[in-house]
Amino acid sequence: MPKRVLVPLAAGFEEIEALTVVDILRRAGVVVITAGLAPGLVTGRSGIAVKPDLGLDDALKGSAFDLVALPGGMPASATLRDDPRIISALQRTHESGGWVAAICAAPIALQRAGLLDGREATCHPGMAAELPEAAHNAKRVVASDRVLTSRAPGTAMEFAFAIVRILCGDAMVAEVDAGVLAAR
Repeated sequence: MPKRVLVPLAAGFEEIEALTVVDILRRAGVVVITAGLAPGLVTGRSGIAVKPDLGLDDALKGSAFDLVALPGGMPASATLRDDPRIISALQRTHESGGWVAAICAAPIALQRAGLLDGREATCHPGMAAELPEAAHNAKRVVASDRVLTSRAPGTAMEFAFAIVRILCGDAMVAEVDAGVLAAR
């Protein structure tokens, strides 16, 4: 059975962070559901409008997810942090043995969900003060107890391949990378 990943989209999301993850995971055969927090198109920070696969409420009605991946960007990260549906989805996914992942500013939602307490994490340097419970690490991608974090748009490809490695293994990383020539 293919792995399932939820990528919630809120206005102002970082397009590179969201769409890189969606693209690389779909190349790996992962079922990725993009879910808009509000109805209709969701416009990212660079003005690119994206049509989500589903609304968030509909996406959350289905089967459980193996991983929830939060793209960063502002105000999108704050919107994700302040949405109780997102916090609940993060907590349920982690409690059931799945992974949660966030890049750039989005780890603030993991903080709100109580999932960074004592774990190593990274984020955009400008957001570090917003994560008082995390053990900060300056690496580009950090995995700690089923929590994956990454720093910024420039680390989106590494973040996406880390998710592929977690869900599908090294062989799939190599297979996908044969087409895109990006993994390290």
